[in-house]
Amino acid sequence: MVRQPVVAGQFYPGEPAALNTEVERYLAQAAPPSGGGRRTLLAMVPHAGYVFSGGVCGKTLGEARLSRTLVLLGPNHTGQGERLAVWPEGAWNIPGGSLDVDGALASAVLERVPGMRSDEQAHSREHSLEVVLPFLRSLNPETRIVPIAVADPSPDVLLRAGAELGRLLSGWEQPVSLVVSSDMSHYVSDIRARELDEQALAAALKLDAFALYETVRGQRISMCGVLPMTLALAAAKEMGAASARLVAYTTSGEVTRDFEQVVGYAGLLAD
Repeated sequence: MVRQPVVAGQFYPGEPAALNTEVERYLAQAAPPSGGGRRTLLAMVPHAGYVFSGGVCGKTLGEARLSRTLVLLGPNHTGQGERLAVWPEGAWNIPGGSLDVDGALASAVLERVPGMRSDEQAHSREHSLEVVLPFLRSLNPETRIVPIAVADPSPDVLLRAGAELGRLLSGWEQPVSLVVSSDMSHYVSDIRARELDEQALAAALKLDAFALYETVRGQRISMCGVLPMTLALAAAKEMGAASARLVAYTTSGEVTRDFEQVVGYAGLLAD
């Protein structure tokens, strides 16, 4: 089964040459990964229109040392489908190309990780993973993916699923990295967004999945990807992640010049 893009021409250019040019421009903002570094186990990047978040996404992924095989985790904005929805096989198309789904790993995730369900509906109109794919394809056209939409609100479910996913990936025959798609605070002032997002990011940078969940819920931070990030942090810890760094942060106010109603965007890497 092949998923067709649903926000091409809206969040990012729909014409292949224009898309490639824009993605390469954002990736060029990255400092090249230095030699001898550890493999990136987890990257978190935003998923807004490229004019707002493309710089953060490009800089972050450009500085990552991602594996060829990636588990992609994003929120479910539409509310459709299963709470932990795995796209099981086939490919995801983007303008000018596609990325293949790693069917064997997807099957293992469905068998081993509690709560995971095979489901295309949750992904059919969801943009959060789609907008990241052009960056991943530009970095390595041979990248294979396992897309997962995460909507289960239970921290117990997320932590349990994350731990089991981490154990599975630790023993997988090929190295695997996690990529989470999430924006940060929504529609608050620039000052408030930075205050709130600093609290959420502090927990994430400590690789503390439960602290991230509790901080976002307790402070009512409108981080749309807190659920997939909670699950991914639990997985990354199980995989041996020892440190994390914030690569970039900005808000939409830097583009619109409206600092009263902004959205925050952060890029984070853990290894």
